[in-house]
Order: sequence, then structure tokens, then C-alpha cells
Amino acid sequence: MINTSLGLQSRFQKIQDKVIYNKRLSKQDGLRLYECNDVLYLGKLADLARVNRFKSNLREHEVNYVYWINNHHLNLSNICEGDCKFCAFRKEKGQKGAFALSINEAVEYVQTKVNPNASEIHIVSSLNPDYDLVFYKNLFKEIKKILPNIHIQALTAVEIDYIAKIDESTPQQVLSKLVDAGLGSLPGGGAEVFSSKIREKLCPNKISGESWLEIMSIAHSLGLKSNATMLTGIDETTEDKIDHMLAIRDVQDKTNGFMSFIPLVCHYENTTLTGYKKLSDEDILKNFAIARLMLDNIFYLKSFWIQIGIDLVQKSLAYGANDIDGTVIEEKISYAAGAGKERFLTKFKMIEMVELQNKIPVERNTLYNIIKVYS
Repeated sequence: MINTSLGLQSRFQKIQDKVIYNKRLSKQDGLRLYECNDVLYLGKLADLARVNRFKSNLREHEVNYVYWINNHHLNLSNICEGDCKFCAFRKEKGQKGAFALSINEAVEYVQTKVNPNASEIHIVSSLNPDYDLVFYKNLFKEIKKILPNIHIQALTAVEIDYIAKIDESTPQQVLSKLVDAGLGSLPGGGAEVFSSKIREKLCPNKISGESWLEIMSIAHSLGLKSNATMLTGIDETTEDKIDHMLAIRDVQDKTNGFMSFIPLVCHYENTTLTGYKKLSDEDILKNFAIARLMLDNIFYLKSFWIQIGIDLVQKSLAYGANDIDGTVIEEKISYAAGAGKERFLTKFKMIEMVELQNKIPVERNTLYNIIKVYS
């Protein structure tokens, strides 16, 4: 039982009962949850859902685990043919600040900058016409020569679609060839919000939500795991958000390929967006709580510290989140839009962040295999 006012409890009793007994919430339930202004209550409900989910799957020992990874980000280029209005990273070729690493430059970067003890290298860049399938195949093979045990998580569904068009092939063919070259999993970027109205307004040339889900389903069918994201603060409605979560939940029912869900927040600095109101901390925490409640088939809810800041990440651990991503060395895309001050965190800081919330820090690899429990 959750301690709260009798009035609030009575209004949400049916939903609360579903959470207690691990029953799936409906679209109408999700919309009702967004009407609740008591964010603390939503947090308690989400935390109950998180605990029950692990217990019901015989994973009770993981209830107080919070996961993180020793990872390194590599952004190869900011030259992009896309036109997403919320992107501060994109540059035109020849524009001041534009860059594109060659294979040799990328290899040198990996040799000199990436910690050989890192579990994962995370590669997300742009829609650069000079980066074709051969480029990525060669890059992945070279990375594996240097760091044979590292997991390559790379290329959003949007990038996979773009490479397929350049290569005059299909996403499935591209993914199969990249797996042979060393690709280990896909990140969750590019999902934004699946609402066609929002996408037509803010990223009209990006693949549709349906195509994003289809490419993820293809990846899952090939044995690749992936993450899923949702971008908020772009004038989306509560129905847009619930529909987005339900679409991901439906695919997960079929494929069980999503490892984590990551609620993201739009940052407006250096973008073309004007007049948009920054989301409050309460709005951000509400998104976490409701994502945990709606996505009953995804174990890990990731709170990305470089996106929302360390303090809010720590608070999110009481709103259903149980993953704080990782050391994230040299991420550039969110940073370009004004997200965060720190460029990376040490493993000691990751551990401290978790312990301050009376949780147990757990170092993991990309696929959520445990490396070390810091009990």
C-alpha cells in the first residue's frame, strides 16, 4: 500500500491495484497518470512497479541495484544532410566547426583516447554522405583489432536507413554486414516522438516512427539488442508520449530486443527552436515514472546524466529509473545543445551517485551482464 491522501488514492485505486498485481496498464491509464499533479505519488507508484517487476521475475536480489557502464563515446562527424530543428550538433560541409574523421583519424583516436578497460564504445554521428557501408565495416574491423573485447554499440535506426540508401540495399542487409564486421548492438537515438505531426514540423526528412520501429525489429530478429528513447520538450502532447511508449511496448512483446528505455529532454541552446518552454524537474520525473509504469516488459529505465544533470539523475532513482548510463567520455551531441557541464564522470563518481541514494552500484556491460557489484 502507498501512503498518500485518501482522495488521491481513491481516484487512482484501479491503476494502483493493477500495479500491485502486475497487471498491464492501458492507454487510458497512461493518460490518467499524466493528469496526476502529485509527482511524489507517481514516483512511489513507479518504484513499486520496478520492485514488483524484479520480484515477479525471480530477480529479487536486483531490486536495489543501479547499473552503470564504463563506456566511451565517439562522434565521427557533425556534417549532416538532416535538418532536425532541435539539433545543435549538425554542420554543413565547409561550415566553421564542421569535422569528419577519416578511418585513420578514427583509428588513432581509439588507439590513443579510449580506455582499454572500457566495456563499450558508443558511435553515433550524423548522416554524412561520405560515410558509406564500406567505411563503417572497415572502421568496426579496425576497432576490433585494437580492442578485441570491446562492445561496439553504434548507429541509430536513422543512420542504418541512410546507409542502406547510399548502398542501394536494405536495412537488413546493412545490419547483417555490420554484425559480421563487429557491430554488437544499436543505440536508441532517432526515435524522438513517433507523432507524425511533430516529426513533420521538427524533422521532416527523418524516417517515420513506423520505419524506426521496423528497423529495430529487423535488428532484433538478427540477434542484435538495442535501446529505445523518447524526446520530450518539443510540444508533444501526453497522448503523443503514451502512444510512443505503447508502440515500443508492442514491439518489445514481439521481439524482446529492447534493453532499456531512455526518456530524453530537448535542450534548445544553439538550435533553431525558439519559444519553447524548458521542462520542469517535475515534468521530467513524471516522464520517468510513467515510462516505468507503462513499459512493463523493459527491465531497465535509463537516466542519462549528461542530459538531465547529476542531481536529477539521482532523484530519478526514486521514480523508477535503475540505470545511470556510464562514464560517457567525450559525448558531443547533447553537449552542443547546452546539456550538462561535465564531459565525463569517473567510475568513482558513478558509484558515489548511487550510494548517496542508498542503492547498490553495479558495473555492467552493454548487454547487462554484471561485471562487479559494489556492495
